[in-house]
Amino acid sequence: MPDPPARHLNLAGASNFRDLGGYRTRDGRTVRWQQIFRSNHLGHLTEADIEVLRPLGLKSAFDFRGSEERVAAICGLAGIAVHSLPIEPTVVAALRARLADGIPLSSTDAIEVMRESYRNYVRHNTPSFRALFALLLEDRAPLVIHCTAGKDRTGFACALILHSLGVSCELIAEDYLLTNRFYRRDPAASSDLPEDVRQVLASVQASFLTAGFDAISADYGDLEGYLGDALGPRRTRTRNAPVALPGILKFASRPRQRMKLPQAAASISASRSAMTSSNAEIAC
Repeated sequence: MPDPPARHLNLAGASNFRDLGGYRTRDGRTVRWQQIFRSNHLGHLTEADIEVLRPLGLKSAFDFRGSEERVAAICGLAGIAVHSLPIEPTVVAALRARLADGIPLSSTDAIEVMRESYRNYVRHNTPSFRALFALLLEDRAPLVIHCTAGKDRTGFACALILHSLGVSCELIAEDYLLTNRFYRRDPAASSDLPEDVRQVLASVQASFLTAGFDAISADYGDLEGYLGDALGPRRTRTRNAPVALPGILKFASRPRQRMKLPQAAASISASRSAMTSSNAEIAC
């Protein structure tokens, strides 16, 4: 059996470029490789990077950056359709406002501002995520989803995609936290902020994603409610649908074998039990 494609592509100009494929789902499917990628922005790609990406045949880029971010670093891939799904950045501005008011900043402040930004993805930015899922249901793959760092707006979006495909909470958390392994921050970014604050801004924590999921639970009951009621097509949005977004399943292979019903029920029950005990930080 051939080796699977690389999870992470070692690009000089986009350190956080990763394949979202290969994750197993609860019903035995596998998320397809080389269909959905996630990354930081594509404005600093080198010629060598472009040659690495060319064989992927990328058709579309879904860009969550705000207006000034897009102007500062335009996509470096020619011949790709760029779809802007703007979510304006708020974290650095909020921290700078505290400094201007004479409030000393600490990493604790930065963590809470980060958590609040994830809550606001649900409260204020759901239209951008709805537009993303509508585009995913069209024939636009292979595709890449990105923002500036490829960790927060992109990380939240990819967690929603993996959940909609039936990937477990443990694997969603694993993919999300890979940013801490691969992302290389710009040393000059937000240089006016304390170093411990900048370290928080350059990383991800399970509690950030949990804050967003908690906001979903508060407003929509659970993730299925959010996927079906807030992100699904308006004409089919319903909490009673067996799969909130059935069209998204094109990004997962068919199960290798069907388990008999009692065995499947036991397996799902055991999986949920394991998630409760080993992944208390991210509950999805």
